[in-house]
Amino acid sequence: LKRFISNRIPRNFLNISLSKEKPKRPNVVLIMADDLGFSDVGCFGSEIETPNIDALGFSGIRFSQMYNCARCCPSRASLMTGLYPHQAGIGHMVHDSKVNSKAYQGYLRSDRPTIAEVLRDFGGYKTRMVGKWHVGGEYPPNDPEYWKTHAGDDVHPTPFQRGFQEHYGTLGGAGSYYDPPSLVHNDKIITETPDDYYYTDKINDEACRMIREVVGSNNIDADCEEEVQPFFLYIAHLAPHWPLHAPPEVISKYRGKYMDGWDKLRENRYAKLRQQGIIKDEWRCSPRDENSFAWEESSNADWEDAKMATYAAQIDIMDRGIGRVVQVLKECEVFEDTVIIFLSDNGGCAEFLKEDGGEGSWTEEYSTKSSDGTQTIVGNDPKRFPGDRSTFMSYGLPWANASNSPFRLFKSWVHEGGISTPFLLHWPNGIKSDLSGTVHNKPWLMNDIVATIFEVAGVTYPSKYKGVATPSLEGQSFLRALSDDNTKRGKAIFWEHQGNKAVRDGKWKLVYRHGGDWELFDMETDRTELHNLAPKKKRRVNQMIAIWEAWAKRCDVHPWPLHPIAEGGKDWVHFPWLW
Repeated sequence: LKRFISNRIPRNFLNISLSKEKPKRPNVVLIMADDLGFSDVGCFGSEIETPNIDALGFSGIRFSQMYNCARCCPSRASLMTGLYPHQAGIGHMVHDSKVNSKAYQGYLRSDRPTIAEVLRDFGGYKTRMVGKWHVGGEYPPNDPEYWKTHAGDDVHPTPFQRGFQEHYGTLGGAGSYYDPPSLVHNDKIITETPDDYYYTDKINDEACRMIREVVGSNNIDADCEEEVQPFFLYIAHLAPHWPLHAPPEVISKYRGKYMDGWDKLRENRYAKLRQQGIIKDEWRCSPRDENSFAWEESSNADWEDAKMATYAAQIDIMDRGIGRVVQVLKECEVFEDTVIIFLSDNGGCAEFLKEDGGEGSWTEEYSTKSSDGTQTIVGNDPKRFPGDRSTFMSYGLPWANASNSPFRLFKSWVHEGGISTPFLLHWPNGIKSDLSGTVHNKPWLMNDIVATIFEVAGVTYPSKYKGVATPSLEGQSFLRALSDDNTKRGKAIFWEHQGNKAVRDGKWKLVYRHGGDWELFDMETDRTELHNLAPKKKRRVNQMIAIWEAWAKRCDVHPWPLHPIAEGGKDWVHFPWLW
């Protein structure tokens, strides 16, 4: 066993050992926020108080050009498998797109092993998960009988079935923070929660419990001859995804702080990002989005301030819980030996939720009663203020534009605002000392995180899993970047979501907004995508289109729309600010 492990462990931590000279592999805590914009935490330019995330970032390494896959479930599919979303089975969302393709089946393919399955079966890791799954089919938020009937069937695989030895959290995509729908513990559906329940706090509390339990069991086994089992813990927060739910005492902390408006907030964050070395001085901040408007034109400034204050409170609470997780790691004396990773699944979200739960609208599914009998009223009504369980609101496009400062566009698009995540990696025993607190500026994709974790864990990705051939891992390890800042990804990065397409190859990015034209940007001089070079560099454009099309064919990417739009109809996926 020692020979097996030492052949796969990077040299920079072979000198770490247990008693009896047992080789020691690190624990891994992977934390993902939901719909968190690029500049929504303090160590990435925000005014929101996130001291615990900041402490990890400022003493670890922040990656300024880590990319996600633009949307909740495609990003999660990539993060769980190390593949592109289409290869994992979620080329669009978590419903069957009915295009006769496994790429669009809407749940993780059974022949694509998850990170938890690989770490458990090939690395001997203890695997735990808390929070949002959202890669296992649809779960109507207003239909508990559906959850009970379908959870765990062939088209609704659960974390407990896909490699996690314990899971507490939700199977679907969104819902109340006070009464989250599709809530489970392993294979048991939970339909009632206490009156003081708040999902973000419960996620972090369960994470702390799991750490104590796995470390406690390791201590019991410490005298055995085999290596003590490390653990992999995936913490998948719902925060700060809509609805805007937070306790009043935390909201009040931020009330009034946003009365200067979204335009001023974008300016402030842009300045702080430059000061922190996250973005270059020469990159101009993108202009206010064309579908936003000047703060001075807002007719409901106090309500707008309340929405952003509630959004900030959601992030604040998440950070406090992450602080508790860090404290437990320290109390259990495993903090130095634990890799902690933090990122977001996509950019800030421009979805408006204006329907007010009217009959026939998709948001009607969220118009439910809480366990205490409170009726949830869906919609961004300026006559009501967000926060409590009776409301169901989003913060809207103008604030999302600020969350994604200094970039263009939002969640679902593949311009920088939709795919750029704040990213940090903290590992005291693995990061070269003179790189602690630095910013790494090379581009990477979230499936690279999977490859990196496998290398850290000394695990080789299998060519077969349960007798079935697996595709090659798409991710590329960036472990060397922890000791050599010049480490680069050796291959191009690709995206497609709802007809929005892009490829990043070195300093060049070619990007297409559905319904428009291909744009080409030099990301070394213009990462905010303001100067389209496509008309001047047609040869390079054609070359990059060709490699994108080859990738799309390999991954079975279908043209958008997947089905014809009715004559006179609207492709609503591209107008979330009108939802």
